[in-house]
Order: sequence, then C-alpha cells, then structure tokens
Amino acid sequence: MDTETSAPRSDIAASLAAVRARIATALAAAGRPAESVTLVAVSKTQPPGQIAAAIAAGQRVFGENRVQEAKAKFPGLKARHPGIELRLIGRLQSNKAADAVALFDVIETIDSEKLARAVAAAMARLGRRPRCLVQVNTGGEAQKAGVAPDQTGALVALCRDELGLPVEGLMCIPPVDADPAPHFRQLAALARSLGLAVLSMGMSADYPVAIEAGATHVRVGTAIFGARPAP
Repeated sequence: MDTETSAPRSDIAASLAAVRARIATALAAAGRPAESVTLVAVSKTQPPGQIAAAIAAGQRVFGENRVQEAKAKFPGLKARHPGIELRLIGRLQSNKAADAVALFDVIETIDSEKLARAVAAAMARLGRRPRCLVQVNTGGEAQKAGVAPDQTGALVALCRDELGLPVEGLMCIPPVDADPAPHFRQLAALARSLGLAVLSMGMSADYPVAIEAGATHVRVGTAIFGARPAP
C-alpha cells in the first residue's frame, strides 16, 4: 500500500537541513569546496512514505542494504520522482547480481572476484551499467564484507581491466568500536594510489570525521529518519 501521505515531512525536512548544515561546516573546516560531498540518505527499513518525505525536502540520493527490500519500494518511487539515484550499500550475493544491476544506479559493495564476475555478466546480459565501488574491509573483521586492503589493487585491476566494470571508487565501514579516522585515512590513501576519485565513508555517528579525511559520499540514516522501525 502507498503510504506517502502519512510521512512526517516536517521532521525529516528539519533533520535533512541539520545534516546538510553539518556537512557544510565540516567541509569548511577541512578547507574543501562547498557541495563537494554527496549525502546518501540510508533508507533501509524505512517505508515509502518516509522516503517520499525526504524527496519532498530535496533529497535525491538514497542507499539501501537489501536488493529485495529496494525492489519492493523504489520502482514506484523512481517512476513518480525522476532523477532519484539509488545506491546499494549492503552485501550483495552473486545470485542477486542481476536484480541489483537492473535496479540500482550504483553498487558500492563489490568485494570479490566471484561477485565482480557475476555483476559483469549481468551487465552484459541486461545492457545496463551501474557505477561500482569496491568495498574494503579496513578493520580485517571476519564477519564483515570487503576485500582486504592489500588485495584491493588486484580486485580493482580485475574489475577495470579484465571485466570492464565502471569502478569509480572505494567504500568502507570501520569497526564500530574503533576510532574511524585511521580507517578513513587508509581508504583515502588507497584510493589515491589506485587513481580512484570516489570515497564512500562515514555514517550518522562519524560523517564529519570522514569528510575531514576526504569522503565524497557519506551514508546517513538515523540522523535523518530517526531510529529505524522494526523490519
């Protein structure tokens, strides 16, 4: 059922304004140009009405963690609101590669040769080429997705040179109990060494720190939408 009319638009609009102001302050403090960071509104578990409220407040870039959830929400929203960009920021299984290629404008979580090959095959089959990021596991966490930092160059080379994927940058999620700054600096240095311009890093708790380290995209959910509803 369409729930667009039930969203608390004023609350979300105010939260978006506060996040944008904080981004502007962080950019100024870092000596970076205004508008050099893209805000990705993380809309996982949010109903279409909440997302529509953000769209009404001027937000155009959204991040979703799960392919199936995004398939249930975004085709209708994108049809009604042209110009929306949808980014996959959660782990992608190879068997969902075709669905992801069909729906998303950016896939941020390429992290293995198997997945890269599945995405490349889906692109060739569907004739659609969403932009890609390689996810790096900067914390070396066994439970977390992402390629090891010392294997990132090889994966990027495979994606770009052999598979022809449109890789434009790197993404990371630092360990929750660690100082994120070293992780962000590591990702920025790795991207520079590989000639990649896009850095997706920083979430609600630490996006100003990520901006100081060079983030081009910050993924913010709770600070915009509030606590997530139960799935």
